[in-house]
Amino acid sequence: MNEKPEATAEKNLMTENPGMTSKITAESALETTPEISIVLPCYNESEAVGSFFKRTLPVLDRLALAYEVVCVNDGSRDDTLSELIKIKETVPQLKIVDFSKNFGKDAAMSAGLDFSKGKCVIPMDCDLQDPPELIPEMVKIWKSQNVEVVLAKREDRSDDSLAKRLTAWLFYKSFNQFSDLEIPENVGDFRLMDRKVVDVVKSFPERTRFMKGLFALAGFKTAYVGYKRPVRAEGQSKWNYWKLWNYALDGITSFSTFPLKLSTYFGLLVTMLAFLRGSWILIRTLIFGIDVPGYASLMTAILFFGGVQLVSLGIIGEYLGRIYIETKQRPLYVVKQVL
Repeated sequence: MNEKPEATAEKNLMTENPGMTSKITAESALETTPEISIVLPCYNESEAVGSFFKRTLPVLDRLALAYEVVCVNDGSRDDTLSELIKIKETVPQLKIVDFSKNFGKDAAMSAGLDFSKGKCVIPMDCDLQDPPELIPEMVKIWKSQNVEVVLAKREDRSDDSLAKRLTAWLFYKSFNQFSDLEIPENVGDFRLMDRKVVDVVKSFPERTRFMKGLFALAGFKTAYVGYKRPVRAEGQSKWNYWKLWNYALDGITSFSTFPLKLSTYFGLLVTMLAFLRGSWILIRTLIFGIDVPGYASLMTAILFFGGVQLVSLGIIGEYLGRIYIETKQRPLYVVKQVL
């Protein structure tokens, strides 16, 4: 068959200047829709990004599929951005989304989904606790089993502390018990999602984003692949127990109204007990005469009911605050530049 004029011209250009071959190939790869998009939120990860790419890129190259890596610099205060720019000089598949400030991991992950173009998207952590060696198996399951989601489930968390394992277990049990939505236990953000799933998640408009819940809310046919969660390779974790507590609170209040119901039910219970107690005092007074109550019992009752009222107001305030945030419709994140 005769070659098209454009193909002949390109071949002649490459023959005259062999050094342009890799450049044309790289540009062509970027112009096509990638098969895989890796989404990588980064916050003060200058020590970890180099190790991540050094270990992950060979795995992606062996797949022989077009890919891109979308790194979201979430307002890092260290040299994360400069390290990513250095890596981009040798990795044309790297796309850097630089935030104007720190907006949080879930906002960074949402931006990664917004800027990704792949037919499937895999969110990962930069600390290599999400093993990149698991990616080929996830892609194989996605292609062969006709599923839209492949979840990486932590079957062994022995490297985590006892307190972390216990609090994680309590959170998953509480969330699934109190919410109409069920999220799989011991499954983090590390997963493969088909483009149709990503488009659904992107359509959710809320500002207080609990990504595990949004991923589960999207639904679709799901498969699992198990792995042992390793220790963090480089750097320090940005999470502490206070941040994890607030994150869990965001998750429960975003997908359940049970705390509001609990305060209502507890208020009804206390009211019923108070009515029974008052009836007993009235009957005893009519039969045995007036009895002088003790100061200690009176103060205990006042403090107890005052505490119940404050807790109930606090629960209402949590939901009211989230309604206030949603009504303002502020942007989820602000992008300073895209490289």
